[in-house]
Formats: sequence, C-alpha cells, structure tokens
Amino acid sequence: MASIRVRFPPSPTGYCHVGTARMAILNFLFAKKYGGTIVFRSEDTDRERSKIEFEEDIIEQLKWLGLSWEEFYRTTDLVETHKAAMQKLVAEDKAYVSKEESKKEPGTMVEVVRLRNPGKTVTFTDVVRGDITFDTAELGDFAIGRAIDDPLYHLAVVVDDANNDITHVIRGEDHISNTPRQILIQEALGYSRPIYAHYPLHLGADKSKLSKRTGDVAVKSYREKGYLSEALFNYVAILGWTPPSEREVMSAEEMIAEFALEDLHKSGAVFDIEKLDWYNRQYLNKLSAEEFAAYALPRLRAAIDARSLAWDDALAAKLVPVIRERINVAAEIDALAAEGEFDYAFFETQLDPEKIAQKGGEKAIAMKHLAHVHEIWFALDDESYADPERLKESVWEYATAEGRGNVLWPLRYALSGREKSPDPFMIASIVGKDKALSRIQAARAQLAL
Repeated sequence: MASIRVRFPPSPTGYCHVGTARMAILNFLFAKKYGGTIVFRSEDTDRERSKIEFEEDIIEQLKWLGLSWEEFYRTTDLVETHKAAMQKLVAEDKAYVSKEESKKEPGTMVEVVRLRNPGKTVTFTDVVRGDITFDTAELGDFAIGRAIDDPLYHLAVVVDDANNDITHVIRGEDHISNTPRQILIQEALGYSRPIYAHYPLHLGADKSKLSKRTGDVAVKSYREKGYLSEALFNYVAILGWTPPSEREVMSAEEMIAEFALEDLHKSGAVFDIEKLDWYNRQYLNKLSAEEFAAYALPRLRAAIDARSLAWDDALAAKLVPVIRERINVAAEIDALAAEGEFDYAFFETQLDPEKIAQKGGEKAIAMKHLAHVHEIWFALDDESYADPERLKESVWEYATAEGRGNVLWPLRYALSGREKSPDPFMIASIVGKDKALSRIQAARAQLAL
C-alpha cells in the first residue's frame, strides 16, 4: 500500500472525550498497520469555545492511552493558507462574496463568502459503508468564510488535508453529511480526494449519542477512577470492531497486526461500563503483586485519611490481597472504604452484643466457641498468623464438628465488627496475633454482660 497519512483532528472545545479517543485509536491502528504517518491537527476554528486547556487535555489523555503522532499543527496557525485558497476561489469565480444580514446582530450587514455550488450528484466510496451518493443541489451555495479573510471549518479542513497529504479520512458517521461539501471544495481547488471511512458512533446505555462536554465520558474521568490505560485502549478499540481472531483482550501490537477498516461494524455499539470494568479486571489480573499494591494503596490511603482513621503501612500492605479479590477498578476502593469495609485494619472494632452470636444462637454457645478458638490461636506462634490457611486448619476440625456457622459467625464478627467481611482467617492474618486475640476477648466480655 502507498504511503499512508492519517490525521487526529480533535476540536478543543471540551475535555478529551472517549469518542475522540476512539477516533484517534482507529486512525492509530490503521497507520501503524501500514507504517504510515499520523498528523495531529488541533481544529480550533470555533473561536468562542476553543480553549488551550482543552487542547492540552486532549494531548495528555491521548499520550496516556499510548498514542503518538509524527506531526502537529493548529488550524488557526494555518489560516494564511486557508485565506489564500478562498481568495483563489473568488478570483476564479468559483466562490463569491455575499452581503447578508448578520444572524448574531440583526440589522447589521456582513460579508459572507459562498462557494458556487454546481448542484451536481456526488458519489464517494466509503470503506465501511460502500458507495454513498448525495444530490448537492439541496445544499445551495454554502458558506466557506465569514469574510474574505475569515475561513470557515469546511474550507480549512479541506485545505489542511490537502497540504498535509492526508490519504485516508477515518472519522465518525456524523461527518458523512460534511463529506459532499468538502468534496465540492476539493474539486473547486483541484485537490485529489482522500479515501473515506466513516464508522458508526458508539452510544450511551440509553442508545443516545455520547456528548464530549459530559464530564463522565471524558477520558480523564475514567483515568481518575483508576481505569488502566491499556484496558480503556483495548475496550474502545474493540467497540465496534471484531478482529479476525475474535479475541477480546489484546495488546496494541496484536490489534495493529489484525486491524482492517473493512472489519469495522456498520451499526453502532453501546459503551457498556460493566464491560469496561471487565476489561480493567483482566488487566489488573496481569499486574504483579508489587504493581497492584502501587495501584491500590494510594487510593486506600486517601480514603482512610478522608475518614480520619490511623493509617498503618504494614496493615495496609496486608490488605492488598483482599482488595485485589474485590475490585474491578480503583474507584471501588473509595466506596468500600467509605462503607467501613477496611475499618478492622485501622481501628478497634465496635461490637453490638446482640450480633455476636449467630442469628438465633445462644450467647453461651458463642462464648464457648470463642473461648476454644482463643485457646487454639493463643498457642500458635507469630509465623502461623502470616498464613490464613494455617489459622483455618487449626480450628477447622472443631468448627466442622460444632457447626461451622456456629463457630465462624461469632469469630468473624468479633474480628471485623461487621456482619459481612472477609473470612475470619484472613482478618486475623491481617491484624496479627495480639489484635486478633484481644478482639476475641473483647467479644467474650461483651457476651458476659
């Protein structure tokens, strides 16, 4: 295939949206598949809403996702080339200056530059959708400039694509209606036509289009919640594309090897947060123990500090396996901590005497079981507390004989202060021998009142 050149053309009118990320990812996969060049072009033609902070965010989030590009331009920096093209069209009578009433200031006359529309039928071949035909007569003589020195988007994008030697325009289906206008401008300027590929937009859970100015679909929002960049990249890439291998979890290199524009779906796909959670879980499972600790503990520390509990590095480190079993994304640590799920590691439990015995159980029986476990665990050395399985083995025969619920319920509650918690052996291993035994004794004291 001839030298491929594609573009990332985001409009910096909002924070980087997952739709922007998807556009960039699909262009990236295609360009890398064929050793092509990627042009990042910040299309800041909307003067009122374009902001440098949005542009910076788009760049930052795309880089976080692992994307890269070879060239960077800003549309407003290229305005002289747009003005020259528009003046050329006017000089050749392919466009004209029209005096019209301002839409923003009724009663005020302004100059608008309009393309002379030949009113022809335009057909272009779309890689995803096949041949698409438009009757351009209905477009009339459409505006290409606010004034002779103030080009509008359609002219600017056509000139920039030509000057950047763009070979493939890969973008969402919402741009299909823009294509006939842009083709007419290309033809008027004598430019060659790029190859088009318009993919279906992805939708929200209610099947509506996701808005890039909605905070909860901004890439940085998912990043702040703790989604891994590899997981978000993988999910967004697979959304609306089925690779020939039909694999779901793939590295960027594996996706590049299989990617083809022809395999993009023709219908829209729903952005499913539960599916994204699943992807994130797959990538969390690939992390080493040390990597997962580095991922989870800062989040836990912030959540514990927010509740003014006493942080303990050693106890927190012991919580990592428990957290790893329970979360799909780091933000879930916030909710668990807020609900008190990890309180047993950071302060002494507060017990309700009525809950220590199993529901319907007698307090005297619960006291007996707690006393027996205390006696067994008191005799164990500190090393045994490092292994939840050894703690379990030490009382399992007794618990089986006496009824596991009768024995393990009061033990779990005594150690955690909660009716739902990790198993008591894990908790005892986390808090250590001294705290485990003192909590059992405290529960026995409560039952004796």
